[in-house]
Amino acid sequence: MDLVEVVKADYQKFPAAQTYSIYAEDVYFQDPVFKFRGLGRYKLMIGFITTWFRALKLELHEIDRVDDTTIKTRWTMSWDAPLPWKPRISVDGWSELKLNADNLIASHIDYWDCSRWDVIKQHALFRRSQN
Repeated sequence: MDLVEVVKADYQKFPAAQTYSIYAEDVYFQDPVFKFRGLGRYKLMIGFITTWFRALKLELHEIDRVDDTTIKTRWTMSWDAPLPWKPRISVDGWSELKLNADNLIASHIDYWDCSRWDVIKQHALFRRSQN
């Protein structure tokens, strides 16, 4: 199995039908909002995203196998927030996926090109522009 190709395919259909078998049981996940360990919690987070983020799109710009233990991706994620005025939120960022000896993702860390505050402000700015 070419792990880069599996990750690429998962990004294209995110958050639906993810390939959880490529993750270690004790996978560590971190982004500017969440930080946890465990595949079960990772699945719960994907479920949360599926439930609350409407019209979600994850656009993959770049994916590279840096070395035997690291895959890096660059992406833009956008969605309609579950608010009455349905603001369209967009975050550019990148992910660093670290692999263990079994070639499973042991660590998935997302970095945003903006702050959490910048994402929150998108909700208000969109609302102001609608008035």
